[in-house]
Amino acid sequence: MRFGRLTVDITSRDKILFPDDGITKGEVCDYYRLVAPRMVPLLERRPITMQRYPNGVAGESFFHKEAPSRFPDWIARAAMEKEDGVVNQVVIDKAATLVFLANQYCLTPHAALSRLDRPYHPDRLVFDLDPGEGGFQVAREVADHLRLLLTDLGLVPYCAVTGSRGIHVLAPLDRSADFDTVRSFARQVATIMVRQRPKQVTMENRKSDRQGRLYLDIMRNAYGQHAVAPYAVRARPQAPLAMPISWSELQDPEMQARRFTLRQAEAALARPDPWEYLARRGRSLGQPLQKIEFLVGTPRQGTQPS
Repeated sequence: MRFGRLTVDITSRDKILFPDDGITKGEVCDYYRLVAPRMVPLLERRPITMQRYPNGVAGESFFHKEAPSRFPDWIARAAMEKEDGVVNQVVIDKAATLVFLANQYCLTPHAALSRLDRPYHPDRLVFDLDPGEGGFQVAREVADHLRLLLTDLGLVPYCAVTGSRGIHVLAPLDRSADFDTVRSFARQVATIMVRQRPKQVTMENRKSDRQGRLYLDIMRNAYGQHAVAPYAVRARPQAPLAMPISWSELQDPEMQARRFTLRQAEAALARPDPWEYLARRGRSLGQPLQKIEFLVGTPRQGTQPS
């Protein structure tokens, strides 16, 4: 597969990765080439964690942060600090890299919430809505409530279906706040949501403690954590996609977490891009922090310097 001066050799194109649907490795690689113009701008300058399925979705999978030394030199890498040293992670800065990773059985890339030049200062705040017994309908209602709350606080919220079970609600940030501050803010927002919808929403980590309620997960808002990349393929029947959607699309009664699939990708990408202006909407947490602390009644914590 040619990308200007670069060539990515697609091996074992006919290998079936989704046995229930007959979806092949070649189809996955073709999809990532198709989606690259929308996907790469959302991933560039971010460390990537690879979720790999060398024997297809019916086999074992693993998360892989370290870029193997055998990867070609044109694959961008970033040395990211960790507790006991550094990890050299892949950076998807071009379509060829996205397709190369798919050829290495990385069905699902996951991206950091911060960029390489300021790794401890995220430019995205993410809430992961994992439905309980109420299913997707409750997730839809909670997401819309969260949209209103974040808007009232002064942020610009966006949403995506995860291709798995639930919804991601995110808000772009201006990177003035560090991860500790962002996570504290997310926790206070979640506290308000639980307070206002106690029968539907919980922050309980353990599934046994949720009592069928939706789990509002804020744990991805931390250095070294990651969230599924927008437009990524998920290892579920029919190869559903983690798809950005508009708030009006979320209200469509037919919308579900797995509404968009690999073999319907061309139609999905023919829609207007609901995240077209996301990168321009980054906001400071200064005023939102003051507002949420007033609502929760929590004194402001100190922040790390920029």
